[in-house]
Amino acid sequence: MNNFSHIYIEKDAIDYPVTKEILRRFKNSSIIYINHYKDVFNRSRQNFMLQKRSQNLILAVKQSLFLYEGPDICQNFGHKNFYYASTILNCIYDCHYCYLQGLYPSANIVVFVNIDDFFMEVDKFLYKEPIYLCVSYDTDLMALEGIIPYTSKWIRFAKARPKLLMEVRTKSANYKTIGDMEPLENVILAWTLSPKEIIERYEARTPSLDARLKAAKLAMDQGWNVRISIEPIINIKGWREIYRTFIEYIFAYLPSNAIYDINLGPFRMNREYFKTIYKFRADTDVFCLPMECKGDVVCCSNQNNMVQYMYEIISKYYPQDKIYI
Repeated sequence: MNNFSHIYIEKDAIDYPVTKEILRRFKNSSIIYINHYKDVFNRSRQNFMLQKRSQNLILAVKQSLFLYEGPDICQNFGHKNFYYASTILNCIYDCHYCYLQGLYPSANIVVFVNIDDFFMEVDKFLYKEPIYLCVSYDTDLMALEGIIPYTSKWIRFAKARPKLLMEVRTKSANYKTIGDMEPLENVILAWTLSPKEIIERYEARTPSLDARLKAAKLAMDQGWNVRISIEPIINIKGWREIYRTFIEYIFAYLPSNAIYDINLGPFRMNREYFKTIYKFRADTDVFCLPMECKGDVVCCSNQNNMVQYMYEIISKYYPQDKIYI
């Protein structure tokens, strides 16, 4: 993160405050001006794995489609008006199972510098009805907060909009970058947690389980709504003992009465993304684990039994009506 060797900048993005702020942080990066971010991001014959070793930044202006309807494959937590916004594309982490590898042709990070246009679009939706908005699906905003402070910008935006319920999902231990902000009732900070065995094997570059739990606990102590997201649940050898120990460890660390809610999500991925990643991701066995296809979605075989097993264990510590599957 301290050494983006190149920063590509759309000519239309040059004068935005976010662009100037990023360039002040990376004075030694080579600057390349481009007409449109897709000229770099979408070009053919890119090597995702090589780019991941040395990611570059692309600063762009989003022209349209600032909000997307939440996909059926994702949990809406009972909210009918479910949307997500992608102010940044791609992530600094390198989780082997990440769907972004199949969605995007490039591992470089795109930052849409016109975040105020996203805010205006959300306001248009809020004028009609309350919405549930996820702002950290196609990246990990909190992990990037130290250089691109979009988590704090979204939180400040949400403060004056009680009809907006917003989730910021993260694997980061970077909570202190927003630790001085006032907790809001309409903002949920959601930590994705995995067993230590899964983190070490499949979640490259991510913080440890202990570091994530420490960050989540600190946020709870300061009054934030903290969601615990356990996904993807992966059908590795010995999964019963691994996930049982993991759940017990969570509740030994976090006070159950301070958890906003919990969601359980088995591994699942669009079939075309799965096929794309399978072809080049030779450094992992995650795509060789027992899988089955249900329509256009590839998921772990035995997923129903896995989720039910974990649901029963969690129910010993936590109310069933606040566990989402």
